[in-house]
Amino acid sequence: MARWSAEHPVRALIGWFVFVGLCLGAGSLAGTNSATVADHWVGEAGRADAMAAVGGLQRKPIEQITIAARSGPLDQARAEAAAAEVASRMQALPAVETVAPPVRSADGSMLRVEVTMKGPDEAADEQIDSLLALTEQVQQRHPSLLVAETGNVSTSAGVDQQRGDDLALSEAITLPVTLITLLVVFGSVLMAGVPLLLALSSIAAAMGLSMLVSHVVPDVGVGNNIILLIGMAVGVDYALFYLKREREERERADGRLDSAAIVGLAAETAGRTVVVSGIAVIVSTATLYLAADVIFSSLATGTITVVLVSVVSSVTALPALLVVLGRRAERRAKPAKPKKVRSGRIWDAMLRPAAKRPVLTLCGSVGILMLLSLPVLGMQMRVLNQDSHSREIPAMRTFDRMTAAFPELRTRHDVVVRAAPADAGAVRAALADLGRRVQGDPLLMAPAPPQTSWDGRVSMLQIPVPFKTSSAEAARSLTHLRSDYVPAALRALPGVEVAVSGDVAHDVDYLAHQNGKLPLVITALLVLTFVVSVVVFRSVVIGLVGVALNLLSAAASMGLLVIFFQFGLASTLFGFDPSATSAIGSRVPLFLFVILFGLSMDYQMFVVSRIREAALRGVPTRQAVLQGVGQSAKVVTSAAIVMVTVFATFMFLHLAEMKQIGFSLAVAVLLDAFVIRVLILPAALTLLGRATWWPSRLMHRTEPPTTPIPVRQTDPVG
Repeated sequence: MARWSAEHPVRALIGWFVFVGLCLGAGSLAGTNSATVADHWVGEAGRADAMAAVGGLQRKPIEQITIAARSGPLDQARAEAAAAEVASRMQALPAVETVAPPVRSADGSMLRVEVTMKGPDEAADEQIDSLLALTEQVQQRHPSLLVAETGNVSTSAGVDQQRGDDLALSEAITLPVTLITLLVVFGSVLMAGVPLLLALSSIAAAMGLSMLVSHVVPDVGVGNNIILLIGMAVGVDYALFYLKREREERERADGRLDSAAIVGLAAETAGRTVVVSGIAVIVSTATLYLAADVIFSSLATGTITVVLVSVVSSVTALPALLVVLGRRAERRAKPAKPKKVRSGRIWDAMLRPAAKRPVLTLCGSVGILMLLSLPVLGMQMRVLNQDSHSREIPAMRTFDRMTAAFPELRTRHDVVVRAAPADAGAVRAALADLGRRVQGDPLLMAPAPPQTSWDGRVSMLQIPVPFKTSSAEAARSLTHLRSDYVPAALRALPGVEVAVSGDVAHDVDYLAHQNGKLPLVITALLVLTFVVSVVVFRSVVIGLVGVALNLLSAAASMGLLVIFFQFGLASTLFGFDPSATSAIGSRVPLFLFVILFGLSMDYQMFVVSRIREAALRGVPTRQAVLQGVGQSAKVVTSAAIVMVTVFATFMFLHLAEMKQIGFSLAVAVLLDAFVIRVLILPAALTLLGRATWWPSRLMHRTEPPTTPIPVRQTDPVG
């Protein structure tokens, strides 16, 4: 494919940009299929929600309009007038189903009006702007009061708006820094623009394709963030690997070959490596589907889509661009004489420990990374919910004020019972008894009367919890309810189906579900990564070394994640909101583990491919290791800088999980590029010698008997 693109560059470029346009056009026409509430149901909470939905007792999209004084005591007359205006005007909106009478807080500091919207949350999301606009109009008519709106729908809208702003900010930071880095590497605006152009066009195509794929795997709202995050990193990486080899082949040809032939030669080596690396990333990321979770599936889909598109661009548009630019340079000037380029003093110094003292280098480097990994043992994970949302979102600030005045609205448990219609009376009596039992518990509050579906099959009791969703008290209240109160109240009703849901239950059950899938995902990841390495390099040893180094790199980066975020160092150094640093997001470790394995395979494939090429030419393994690492030094460094820049920008986003993911990926790339590939890998392979390629006999046939080689590297490297 790359050879054809090189021989027909104009057709290949036209075809690529037509492909990008078709992806965007088809995606825009199809639209994005967003995940529904039902897509997130897992565990007992999911069963309870399903039962409630069958009985028509599922949670409604409710918005709360709060009315408070800007300062001092609340003027009750003015507050009631504002509440009456809100109620009458809200009731006239097509999106509103009912408006409840105003409710005054116990301390008299706030009045609230509960507005129930029509349809499910997904439909309400499209109508929320009309409610927010009306609330703002009432606020303007009553400037002495503070009239604001909060609720699941308005909060979701605020999060989506903030996510879009964050995406624009990330682009504004990433693009110029990436361009500057590429300018330093290539010294040419034109050549620096090639990786950037391919990365951006690949991201655009992937975003369009992701809209189409969302109709099979629903999108949870972070797809574009992941596509930008991964697409910019791997897109530039793949282009750098290719450009590096194309320059080497051009210097080696010394004007004897035309641009199409040179690019074809580059495709046989770097192009093949890029394709294999992309396949490795795709295979490792696909293990996230085994988690059987809509969020991980959405993250995996975004990653796989953009990596696949980036690989396609590297064997179509990239060779064509290189030929066009090469012919342009050939017309303007004579080809430059080939010159031997050394790895430089810095890289000679960095490689010297692995060459001179491999045992000490290996033990010391591994020891340091293992030390950094120790905090992982104390990692505390929790689902990052509304408690960790940025308080820059107006709905979240309103929520905090409202729950301070109405603590019963912080969160609640929903006890759902399904039974035969004939048992409806007995079920209601048992739930009423449950309500009386919990009233003396300081972790729970008095519930409202139980509700029953129209057919008498499903009943539900809502029990308020006066604590934050993520608090230890809320978790204990759920444990008491499920293990003590519910069995005691309903033990006289054999045969009924009972389940407890609610915000706390959702988080607890989700974390349990994820932890249950963790061994399966990690096992599959390790096995597939090992198999891919063995197939590519025909070496069991390389496969084992690769898995071990990837584990070490991932563990060290997650250890630093715990230190900075869970232990609060990020708040001290970067001023992050403590709500984003008190614990590790439940989805972060598994996602990071999988993605880090995939990205580490990029460097593994590129560096070991160079070593293997040298060994196949008959270079002794020890010298092949130093030569291969030295030849890849500049491009690995450049790729690492670009990756770190892209990932680090996500630390400035508001979403707590994205901060943690960005930090960990940036740290992992630094460790992988400057510790794993420069110190540990060459030291390990130097010590292994010919055993590196076991059980393949190819290297044994090509490698001649050698005497000990000097420590200092003297071979020319590219």
